[in-house]
Amino acid sequence: MTRPTSRDVATAAGVSQATVSLVLGDKWAGRVSERTAAVVRETATRLGYRPNLAARNLRLGTTRTALLVVPALTNEFFARVYTGAARIAAEHGFGVVLYPSPDGTGPARDPFASARAALDGIIASSMAADALDAIGGNALPLVMLDSDPTAGTAAAHVNLAMADGMRQITEHLLALGHHRFLHLASAVDSWTFDTRAEALTALLGPGTELRTVRSPLTVDGARTAMEAALATPQDRPTAIVCDDDILAAGACKAARRLGLRIPEDLSITGFDDLALATAVEPELTTVHLPAERVGEQGMTALLAVLEGTPWTAPDLPVRLVVRDSTGPAPTA
Repeated sequence: MTRPTSRDVATAAGVSQATVSLVLGDKWAGRVSERTAAVVRETATRLGYRPNLAARNLRLGTTRTALLVVPALTNEFFARVYTGAARIAAEHGFGVVLYPSPDGTGPARDPFASARAALDGIIASSMAADALDAIGGNALPLVMLDSDPTAGTAAAHVNLAMADGMRQITEHLLALGHHRFLHLASAVDSWTFDTRAEALTALLGPGTELRTVRSPLTVDGARTAMEAALATPQDRPTAIVCDDDILAAGACKAARRLGLRIPEDLSITGFDDLALATAVEPELTTVHLPAERVGEQGMTALLAVLEGTPWTAPDLPVRLVVRDSTGPAPTA
């Protein structure tokens, strides 16, 4: 069977093709009667007519499709970012295509070489920035998420108040009497993690100790790193500040293997407020990041860029969620 065309709809409904275009393009008000519009819609449904979007896009010079580049789909944070971006996109008749670039494997080699014209713009996480070279991201309007606003060629940036999140964690732990800190830092080279490290260092003043240990962004990697770092009782911190909830889960496992109680012997904090934060025991004190809002603002910014409108916005606020993994510093 051949695919029905607008000419078929027009013939079956007894109207012109122009009338079909007006009705199905939702531009009929004041130009076509409600009765005729209803007949056209019913006829299109009965015939199974679907607009030829490819032809329409070629005619308009746009595809209404955005690419969202993330490090990996296995991370809940980026799944939430996609949810937010897709919600705003749908409200404006856009689609969002996901392009994961998993750490350790790298992106496929230029998968859009023959389809770059199928994209109107790109939204990308700073953690997946390397993937932009592979897909020729510089040739399209680009919105960067969680990235250095002073660097790169992005048309717009959407950032979270990461430094303020670290401030909230630090003030919380200092108020509990902690002075010996260990920063369990992500080994991923990214602006967002550099920002957290710089903020923590700046916030800890005289009378405090800070040691940094780097780890792959995995539970097992964090556990291994923390088992080594906590092995000597004389050098143990009383608080571990983790770049991510995944790292914090690994730190909790290491503490338990070493017979340390949380939070009586060791307080542990995370970042992100993933579902994992309430799956561990005790539940994790962490910084809640509004991931869906990041996606929403990323898509909103791209729409503004595509319309030629300058886009700026303040950093999205974050908030500390205090749970049971933090407590007063041990006195001994």
